[in-house]
Amino acid sequence: YYLDTSVFGGYFDKEFKTLTKLLFDAIFIENIKILYSELTENELKTAPQEVQDFIIGLPKSIIEFIEISPEAIDLADNYITEKVVGKTSRDDCIHIALATINKADVLVS
Repeated sequence: YYLDTSVFGGYFDKEFKTLTKLLFDAIFIENIKILYSELTENELKTAPQEVQDFIIGLPKSIIEFIEISPEAIDLADNYITEKVVGKTSRDDCIHIALATINKADVLVS
């Protein structure tokens, strides 16, 4: 699963807490690999401490770190140029491109 930055914060958000905890329960029970990108890491540097602590506490065995590649940047830019996605940020398109290139079965946002 590729989890974008908002999912980690959702674990502590009143509106999304229940569903996000269910997601992470499934990830832990089924030992699902989380694709954790360089972009997510950069975006979470300003996240609340509880979110950062949560990520640090995740089992390393389920996390695969992926870097932002030139291929991902090109694909993200093509998504924007070709209007593949609706109105969104370039970073959101990079998340989508990273999930695509790294063959994520699921992109969670």
